[in-house]
Amino acid sequence: MGFKCGIVGLPNVGKSTLFNALTQTAAAQAANYPFCTIEPNVGDVAVPDARLETLAAVAGSKEIIPTRLTFVDIAGLVRGASKGEGLGNQFLANIRECDAIAHVVRCFEDSDVTHVEGKIAPLDDIETIETELMLADLESLEKRATALEKKAKGGDKEARETFDLVQRCLALLREGKPARLAEPKPEEEKLFRGLGLLSSKPVLYVCNVEEASADKGNAYSAAVASRAAEEGAASVIVSAKIESEIAVLPPDEQKDYLEAVGLAEPGLNRVIRAGYGLLGLLTYFTVGPKEARAWTVAAGTKAPQAAGVIHTDFEKGFIRAETIAYEDYVACKGEAGAREAGKFRLEGKDYVVADGDVLHFRFAT
Repeated sequence: MGFKCGIVGLPNVGKSTLFNALTQTAAAQAANYPFCTIEPNVGDVAVPDARLETLAAVAGSKEIIPTRLTFVDIAGLVRGASKGEGLGNQFLANIRECDAIAHVVRCFEDSDVTHVEGKIAPLDDIETIETELMLADLESLEKRATALEKKAKGGDKEARETFDLVQRCLALLREGKPARLAEPKPEEEKLFRGLGLLSSKPVLYVCNVEEASADKGNAYSAAVASRAAEEGAASVIVSAKIESEIAVLPPDEQKDYLEAVGLAEPGLNRVIRAGYGLLGLLTYFTVGPKEARAWTVAAGTKAPQAAGVIHTDFEKGFIRAETIAYEDYVACKGEAGAREAGKFRLEGKDYVVADGDVLHFRFAT
């Protein structure tokens, strides 16, 4: 099950530097000029989860396999991208293929790194990107509205429902508001996703600050956090420069480096976890002597579908899910102790998987 988070922003805000650190590679060229990223770069990263190591220690697992999240480094957008400026619609299409947006915002001053707009103004930068996404959505929906309306009047039920949703989205976009504020009803979610709207995607603002502000941020990042809170989005503080330096250090040296700069953990851990949460994902575990492994499912997933993430046969032949909550597994020192303490449960097809569940699936072949 793949989930993609697209890294977007204006040129020279630190997107590729952040991507390089995330994937611990230099696959994305980071250079001080616009459009150095010509093709989107894709990298899978492990989702940091201390619970996995704890479970492995309890079970004596030989191998630890974390779940993963995909980040896509997308070239810098500029004002007018929706009309083809810069590298234009090519990159809007790249964003459309992602499930969520990590919007890197420049929150640092550095005369050696040029800003495409000629000034450091994070909120203005956010408006520029958001406006281009909304303009692209507006154009897309206006082109489709006429045909949908004709079908709706002809008695096509799905077209009528879609047209109603399109009209609500258009009203928002014409007011300068993103489509994600449309708040579709549960029964409309599939239709809403099918519209492929750029401004409908959940957003995480990544405030790229100077090294001295990596722990608590600065006035620029505070303004971004305030905006994020107002619109129900998330924000994290990170110094892409520090993260790129940490990424190339051996693991045993990373801790000393973090202590030296006053950080409890890499900022990238927060970015990855925030991106994971942004997508409405949760983690369940399978644990044994061979391996302790984390698996990703969307919140609200039922047991058979969760089993299908491991193998489609598990979902087709699903019988029961042997279930132990993470806290109970650790407190009871494993499966045997959980059974003795009455913390071992057998759940059926309607069970909704909870974050941290330790599961073993029974299925018929």
